[in-house]
This record gives sequence, structure tokens and C-alpha cells, in this order.
Amino acid sequence: MKQLFKAVTLPLAAVMVLGGCAAKNGEAPNDAEKTKTGILIGTLVGAALGAVTSKHHKGKNAAIGAAVGAAAGGAIGYSLDKQAQDVADSMQTKVSQDETSAVKRSDIVVTKHDNYVKITFKSRMMFATDSADPTPEAREKIARLVDVLKDYPDTIVQVVGHTDSRGSYDYNLKLSQRRAFSVANLLKSLGVKNRIYARGCSFSKPLVPNDSPENMAINRRVEIFLYPNEESVIDSCR
Repeated sequence: MKQLFKAVTLPLAAVMVLGGCAAKNGEAPNDAEKTKTGILIGTLVGAALGAVTSKHHKGKNAAIGAAVGAAAGGAIGYSLDKQAQDVADSMQTKVSQDETSAVKRSDIVVTKHDNYVKITFKSRMMFATDSADPTPEAREKIARLVDVLKDYPDTIVQVVGHTDSRGSYDYNLKLSQRRAFSVANLLKSLGVKNRIYARGCSFSKPLVPNDSPENMAINRRVEIFLYPNEESVIDSCR
């Protein structure tokens, strides 16, 4: 056990050094956080695999496994960071650390999470009232995303529609589904080869309370999640 602990210690030390590079005011640097998380996960998994590979030289195998795992995990983290930045660049915006705050100011918000990248589009830019047909502006923005996805063919895409609380749940569920399916179909028609899933959430997951016209406008949105693998997919309506 001591040998395993020693094998993990060095890569973990590197993770803690990276942790010291976080920006002030609570905002993480664009490229560090997911890379750091990926290295940590990869290190622990790699060390464990290396330790059990052979009855002999467990410490040596664990050290090798940790190094390989750290490299693999770091690559996954970096891919997420780079993908988020590529998407933000294509949309002519920045990667935000606070979706709720940013969506009050912008029609398009790109956020990074531990296991995925999310793009939030306000419905006022995407659709006319009660319509599921993307506006010309929405089509132009989605076309920019298509260019980015061509560089990430293994990314899983999930399109999710949300509404405000006016009207019945069932009516809004159907509207949110139609909008999500419309965007998903547009992505496919523009040449996206990635796996794409679509669903509607009605008004089950508001970003802010539906207590004012301004807040309702924030809650009417389409979200596009970009996942590196099946294990990262979340229930986007909860």
C-alpha cells in the first residue's frame, strides 16, 4: 500500500501545483481546470491499474500506470477546454464561468463544466413566438457550430429545449421538443456526423424564477451539450 501511495504522490503533486495557477476572483483560467481534473482522475485510475497488473514490482507498475493515466486524463481535460474555447471563438464570445449571470447579458453563452461543454441560445434569437423554425440568425450561428464539430467527430451532441411557465406543461413540453428536434435536424442537414440526441423539458428546469417578463425571456432557451463520452451524459431536464 505504501508503494502505491508513493506512486500516486508525484502526479498528485503536479496536480496541486496546477491548482495554484487558478485565477483570482473565483474564476478559473480557461485551460487549467478541466486539464487538472482530467490529470487527477487519470492519475488515480492509472496508478490503480498499474498496481494490480503484476504481483511483482507493484510500486514500479503503479508509478508507470499513474504516469500513463495522468497523461491520458490530461488529454481529455485539455480537449474539453479547447473545445469550449473553439466554440466560443466561433460564436464570437467568451467562455463564461457563470451561465445565469451571462445569459442575462448575452443571447449566446458558452460554459465549461467538469464533463461537458454547454452552449445556451436564448429563444428570442432562435425562434419567433410559438414557432419551432430557426430564424436566419439562428441558422447562421448553428452553422458556425457545425464547423467546430467537424474537428470533434467523437463528441456526443444533446439538444435540449426549455420554455417559460406560461401555458400548460404539456403544451410547453411539445413546443420545447419541437424546437430541440428542429435544431438537431438542422445540425444533421448541415453535415454533422456526430451522434445527436434531442429532448424537450417544458418549464421543468428554469434558470431563474418565472416571475417577470425579463426572467421568462431568460428561461426560454435551447441548450446544446457537448459530451466526450456516454458516461458524461446528464439528465438535462433535472
